[in-house]
Amino acid sequence: MADLLINQLFSLKGKVAVVTGGTGVLGGAMARALAGAGAKVGILGRRAEVAAALAGEIERDGGEAMALQADVNIVADLERARSKLIETWGGLQILVNAAGGNIPGATIGPDASIFGLDIEAFKGAVDLNLTSTVQTTLVFGQAMADAGEGSIINISSASAFRPLTRVIAYGAAKAAVENVTRWLAVELPRRHGPGIRVNAIAPGFFIGDQNRALLLKEDGSLSDRGQTIINHTPLARFGEPDDLISTLIWLCSPGAAFVTGTVIPVDGGFMSFSGV
Repeated sequence: MADLLINQLFSLKGKVAVVTGGTGVLGGAMARALAGAGAKVGILGRRAEVAAALAGEIERDGGEAMALQADVNIVADLERARSKLIETWGGLQILVNAAGGNIPGATIGPDASIFGLDIEAFKGAVDLNLTSTVQTTLVFGQAMADAGEGSIINISSASAFRPLTRVIAYGAAKAAVENVTRWLAVELPRRHGPGIRVNAIAPGFFIGDQNRALLLKEDGSLSDRGQTIINHTPLARFGEPDDLISTLIWLCSPGAAFVTGTVIPVDGGFMSFSGV
């Protein structure tokens, strides 16, 4: 009986999901997890070959997946992807806004001054992380509003809670993502029904393609910055993509039916540690 209850609470069988940034390390892990929990998953990203390969992997494992080539900053791409998804599977109940990342020009080098910041790169980082989250929600969230049902998961960051040196644009954009998450958590159910929920996950430090050279040396040992992060992480390691899975599935599932407007840290204790 207990196993049956757990399966009912956390099953996503019959749900349709789309993961933006699904061709990335974390987005790909999330797509696999959603499919493993029973959802049909649209893998949205700019790299068509990567999306198709991941969709094939999920299908070989017995799941259902679809590659959706799109740029999250191009509305026409998103609308085309939405149409394909809904025409194929009939609806949409889960949106994971995992697209994002940093832009080198929007960071401050270790020996550089804030007054040399490339403001166009700053705007680009805000567009990639904040504007795309809002824009994707407007496109895919419409289907949820029409049906009065849906779970939207935004991806924030530890840098939204505690400003980090160097990454001014990324941290600012992710802080705004958290504000938007709470705003949408109020707006959408009040106007379109209490079946719509909006939450966020705030990962700590995970190794990905963009930050690998910043956190690790060529031999795989920690860089000075990587060591500083580990020193401020009570669990003393970087996150693994699978560390995000249980939180994601919970927030998308019936088990979180009364949870909305939250930001859940998955950070090994980084945000709790003052450094003292």
